[in-house]
Amino acid sequence: MKKGIAAFTLTAMVLTGCGAEEANHTNHEETTFQEIVVQIQTPEQLPVGEEVVLAAKVSQGEKAVDDADKVEFEVWESGLRDEGQMIEGTLTKDGVYEANYTFDHDGVYYMFAHTTARGLHTMPKQKLTVGSPDLSARITR
Repeated sequence: MKKGIAAFTLTAMVLTGCGAEEANHTNHEETTFQEIVVQIQTPEQLPVGEEVVLAAKVSQGEKAVDDADKVEFEVWESGLRDEGQMIEGTLTKDGVYEANYTFDHDGVYYMFAHTTARGLHTMPKQKLTVGSPDLSARITR
């Protein structure tokens, strides 16, 4: 009788272990995140003294992300990162977030599109040439 109970208990433990392994495998597949993709849509060449649109399209898989927690554009002149500005983006349509900005002088600038959506964060960077900067001059500011 004791051998029968031991065999039954052992069989039950093996079957429970297999079921738990299968459940863990299924849960892992369900919680795998798809990457958030941010495509900067701002042209690389921009005018001085005119309002321009900083824009980024946010997607996950084939779908536009219209519910990003935050999209901010960080803009700074080359060599002056500590003097950069953060400009909050606003959803306009189909995963596209925009902010208006005016560059007040010629220069080479950089922009991060800081994006937090669906528990993920990404921050693609783009170089912006504004006006006709003298690339041979040293920045003295």
